[in-house]
Amino acid sequence: MRDDLRRTCSEIWVVDCSPEGHQPNVPTRIFQGVQQPVCIVLAARKLGDSTEEPARVRFHSLQKGSREEKFVALEKLSIAGSDWINCSSGWRDPFLPAATGAWAMFPSLMDMFVYDGSGVMPGRTWVIAPDSGSLKARWSTLIAENDPSKKELLFHPHLRNNKPGDKHIRKVVSESLTGHEERIEAVIGDKKPAVEPMRYGFRSFDQQWIIPDARLINQPNPTLWKGFSPRQVHLTALERVSPSSGPAVTFTALIPDLDHHKGSFGGRVHPLWRDRAATQPNINLELLTYLAKIYGQAVKAEDVMAYIAAVMAHPAFTARFQSDLVQPGLRLPMTADAKLFTEAVALGNEVVWLHCYGERFADPAANRPKQAPRMPKEIAPTIPVGGAIPSAPEPLPDTMDYDPTKRRLKVGKGYVENVTPEMWAYEVSDKQVLWHWFSYRRRDRSRPIIGDRRPPSSLSSIQPKGWLPEYTTDLLDLLNVLGRLISLEPKQADLLNRICAGPLRSAEELGAAGVLAMPEAASPKPKGKSKS
Repeated sequence: MRDDLRRTCSEIWVVDCSPEGHQPNVPTRIFQGVQQPVCIVLAARKLGDSTEEPARVRFHSLQKGSREEKFVALEKLSIAGSDWINCSSGWRDPFLPAATGAWAMFPSLMDMFVYDGSGVMPGRTWVIAPDSGSLKARWSTLIAENDPSKKELLFHPHLRNNKPGDKHIRKVVSESLTGHEERIEAVIGDKKPAVEPMRYGFRSFDQQWIIPDARLINQPNPTLWKGFSPRQVHLTALERVSPSSGPAVTFTALIPDLDHHKGSFGGRVHPLWRDRAATQPNINLELLTYLAKIYGQAVKAEDVMAYIAAVMAHPAFTARFQSDLVQPGLRLPMTADAKLFTEAVALGNEVVWLHCYGERFADPAANRPKQAPRMPKEIAPTIPVGGAIPSAPEPLPDTMDYDPTKRRLKVGKGYVENVTPEMWAYEVSDKQVLWHWFSYRRRDRSRPIIGDRRPPSSLSSIQPKGWLPEYTTDLLDLLNVLGRLISLEPKQADLLNRICAGPLRSAEELGAAGVLAMPEAASPKPKGKSKS
């Protein structure tokens, strides 16, 4: 469409009416019933203009504010005014301001990797849960149903022209997911126990469980499963929108969901390794050789991943480049200073270790044991005597609150001490991590149904009767990880400042050296809406 408009027209003006982003507060919306961002596009053509020259595209964003304030601003806006910013001129480039200044010189994050693809798109909520017991109970309920029509409803297939599409109870798949029990026959005749659930990268810092069964997952992205190993690390980041707060990238040792990074808008997954044996780096080999030459030391794929973590996985990066991020697409300031690179790798190793809950980049000699990270005992989050979150027969809690004066996180009738305001407020692109983690473990786990989407399968409502001890363990693990990441943020911000102030390797230089990756054809991006 962008290509066609640029050929058909000679002048295009774009007005962003939703600088607040997706699902803004209702009073700020131009159309108050519309949650999606809204823009105005005016396109015109002058007689005699050539169709061989792309139309000039200019962009203007309204100020954040109320609906009424935006209407006033629109009345004053003139296409002849000076409030417009020129956009990129490529035939298919986004209708967004072109990258300028230092940001335009940085190489694209995607150019660091040979392959990137979508995360797993299950297509149904009941195959994911915060505990494996719920998944086994859901599967048992499904296979116990003997009425085919009722079983189909429980399975919850996507419908295309009112007929089941993608995966359904009569679907026979060609192969199982790599590393898991082979189960290819149709679900309708299967009476065996569920394929053993595995840990799953559901959201940033939220490790849940999934049934690794190809018959149940609409779009599993086999590449991720074939490359999964005890050494694999996945970097996840947004693609069609930009991060708005918190770390610009996050990491997981687990196979990640399509919406792993922030819970919506999908994104891309960048694995560290391209094979299950972890012998083929997903970082371009020519880049590793080039960096080793300029730094005068060996550079491994893990070093580049750690460098990215140190530079981009913290709020200061997102804040520093907020104006540049008006156009989606992350870029990486690549230092030419060997000492800064080495410092970043050391810091980034700890960041990745924390994001992966101690399962990756462990090094006991560097105080990174292969176990769930912990803060120093005197400041670590703890549950004191009398603060335990009660289990069944006490029902699952429905409330989580925070008392900043006591630094106490209250979960139902229990509480956790030594929780800082920064832990409570920690977010990834406006999603408060702690609250969203709890929302998948409370009694009422329902989500708003947007538009004409069907309600989820009733299997999704099968959950524990009360709070599980493993939920408490997971909560303490999460709080310790967040606390340690927060303590690293000043170091990361200072490092970023020194990298940007020092000598850099530009995208042009790296491209001329032929060391940026030529991405493989990634897995097809999923069709339809992503799961919220």
